[in-house]
Amino acid sequence: MQLSTPATGERIAYGTDSLQFGVLRLPEGKGPFPVVVLIHGGCWLAQYNYSYMNHASAALTKAGFATWNMEFRRVGNPGGGWPGTFLDVAQGVDFVRELAKRYPVNAKEVVLMGHSAGGHLALWAASRKSLPRHSPLYTRNPLKSKGVVSLAGIPDLKAYALAPGSCNQAVPQLLAGMPDQVPDRYAQASTVGVLPMRLPVKLVQGVKDPIVPVSQAQTLAQHSSHRNYLVKTVLLPNAGHFDLVAPTSPVWPTIEQAVKDLLVNP
Repeated sequence: MQLSTPATGERIAYGTDSLQFGVLRLPEGKGPFPVVVLIHGGCWLAQYNYSYMNHASAALTKAGFATWNMEFRRVGNPGGGWPGTFLDVAQGVDFVRELAKRYPVNAKEVVLMGHSAGGHLALWAASRKSLPRHSPLYTRNPLKSKGVVSLAGIPDLKAYALAPGSCNQAVPQLLAGMPDQVPDRYAQASTVGVLPMRLPVKLVQGVKDPIVPVSQAQTLAQHSSHRNYLVKTVLLPNAGHFDLVAPTSPVWPTIEQAVKDLLVNP
């Protein structure tokens, strides 16, 4: 039996921890609706949560997409960091299959959208099929997505960890070490060089972003230059870091179009 969901969204647990939940919003109509999974940023740290993505979630729902705005354990939460943050994201993304059993959503029409550190996690979630079985991050049968919209994402954790900046300093906290101390963890957590071929990816980046440099998107795009990669960098000249998740921002139509390109006009 499929249930209706209030326009404000319904909080649904995907695990047993208090932080393992998401907010599901459904557009008007019967469905089944394509799904945008939203993964928030905040430097992977506990002091930043899912709530700032609610406006983007509501705007995408108004545009006709079901949205699953996920929360997960982060650095500073019990069980967060390595490997808990990654395992929560994997579990939350895969939970879309369970949502499809109870709500009018299509688990075969899913786009992952993440902002900043969440952009990294969205790219990682779409790349985790390549993880070896012995990896602490390995999960069976990952949900297939139609693509990824990475908003100021951080795919190259090694380069980011070695650069100055307060958010940069969170990477060693996430992985419990610098690149030379835990190289295997950086290899398993970064997405440069392991992004699946033929997976449509939109790397949306504000040129005036003071937190995540354009080089992050450019590095991933350069490593994905083979003709079988479907990676596109979208540079927004006048945009900063948070413009990309603000529906009132002049660049929001570009963000919405990126989703439509993957779910409506593949």
